[in-house]
Amino acid sequence: MSKFKKKKDGGLAPINTASLPDIVFMLLFFFMVATVMRENELKIKNSLPVANQVEKLDKKNPVSYIYMGKPSANYKQYGTEARIQLNDDFASVGDIISFIGAERAALREELIPFLTVSLKVDKDANMGIVGDVKQELRKTNALKINYTTGVGDALSNMQ
Repeated sequence: MSKFKKKKDGGLAPINTASLPDIVFMLLFFFMVATVMRENELKIKNSLPVANQVEKLDKKNPVSYIYMGKPSANYKQYGTEARIQLNDDFASVGDIISFIGAERAALREELIPFLTVSLKVDKDANMGIVGDVKQELRKTNALKINYTTGVGDALSNMQ
């Protein structure tokens, strides 16, 4: 038996993993930046009317959206009359009070007075449902209301 052993050919050298955490964090950062948060899935037809004097809302104020219009082709089982959509579900006029209460509960105390309710109403929807929604918003003291429109010539809404 000899004191010194001859080095065997060990094959491949071990993989260097020193830069692996850098690559993982770079990918994590990329996906955090590139990911888009999902908006509400519209279950109604929502072609907005156009107006020539529009004003953009401040991004710093909280906004809650109420959609109104006829159900889209995938949701014909809900009828052909204009419906209200709150978040991702159809709702009745009576659900608006609890919806505004939940929206206010999700806000910080100092932002509650600045909550704006934005109505996205289809241009073919009748004004009866809009009037009913506005009455419910008055009952909950949600008086900052915004009508969302597109930019264009207002006379084109008549056609």
